[in-house]
Amino acid sequence: MSARRRSTAAALLTLAVATATLAGCASKKDDKAASADAVKVNATDSACEVSRTSFPAGHVVLDISNKGSKTTEVYVYGDGDKIITERENIGPGTKTSINAEIKAGSYEIACKPGMVGNGIRQKITVTGEGGSAAPADPRLAAAVDAYRTYAQEQADATIPAVEAFVAAIKADDLEKAKSLYAPSRTGWERTEPVAESFGDVDPKTDTREDKLEPGQAWTGWHKLEKSLWVDAKIGDDEKKLADQLVADLKDWQKKIPDAEITGTSMANGAKELLDEVATNKITGEEERYSHTDLADFQANVEGAQKAYELLKPVASEKDAELAKTLDSEFAAINTLLAKYKQADGTFTSYDKVTEAERKTFSDAVNSLSEPLSKLAAAVVVK
Repeated sequence: MSARRRSTAAALLTLAVATATLAGCASKKDDKAASADAVKVNATDSACEVSRTSFPAGHVVLDISNKGSKTTEVYVYGDGDKIITERENIGPGTKTSINAEIKAGSYEIACKPGMVGNGIRQKITVTGEGGSAAPADPRLAAAVDAYRTYAQEQADATIPAVEAFVAAIKADDLEKAKSLYAPSRTGWERTEPVAESFGDVDPKTDTREDKLEPGQAWTGWHKLEKSLWVDAKIGDDEKKLADQLVADLKDWQKKIPDAEITGTSMANGAKELLDEVATNKITGEEERYSHTDLADFQANVEGAQKAYELLKPVASEKDAELAKTLDSEFAAINTLLAKYKQADGTFTSYDKVTEAERKTFSDAVNSLSEPLSKLAAAVVVK
């Protein structure tokens, strides 16, 4: 290389380093500003401390620290315990952040040590007019519209699938009812964060026996699951529960147009679906009687991937490396799941999956979950 070219190259290198340094300083300043503006939530086994109980509407960051000895959850609830945003499976001694768009109004922040109960609650007020305007980026508006359409399609497809499941129960066809159980849950599992946001629908349809609140009647899929696989019986009570399941799910179907969906809620919902896998599917707790956990697992991943793909045009522009990582991790987890899919479209019964294989699944979920937790921040338009 000539002396002149070496000089030019050196100058360019110096400029590049200076630019990177300035960018790094700007990024750190931005991070510090975001951290200063964040609402801090300190969760313990007996308290839920919130740094501010009043803050402006619009983009809100919750910086959460679990200082207790139990795994916890943090929720922001609106009227009727409508879930505005949430984060589950926050381990002892760990920290996490939630990016959300919150409209003006009155809410409650709840910490749930042990991930049970109504939580330790703190009333908050969100002031001003922000949080309700259309997204500044038209691509986000399009993503929200497309995701609402997707959620509606999944709810619409669930009803006939559940009606077929219920018809088998009412015909006293035990084996057919078993075969239709997992397919009846697919649409729900793909869009569960939207369903959960309504507050009253999920407890009626998808509660496990060990998660019942005091005085709560056990209804829904898992009560029927136990009757079919453990009790091996279909009686009048099961038929009544089956009819109620259809009615409750039709209520969910009708509510989709009113769901509050934003770019950040889509991103947080994708993360919640992976948390659902990590907390309930990997352990085998979700479908403990039917062992159809892998079908739910697949649906959760599909729902998370759909939300990501709709948000990808914005996320990839802001954080290309994050998008590249998510593309790779979604491909990896789908490849892993495909190994357990049978010729008839069903999955290997989860009680046949070894502990070593479950560890492989857990590692794949964790590998995807970590970058997915950054998606909400990557779609915030300032």
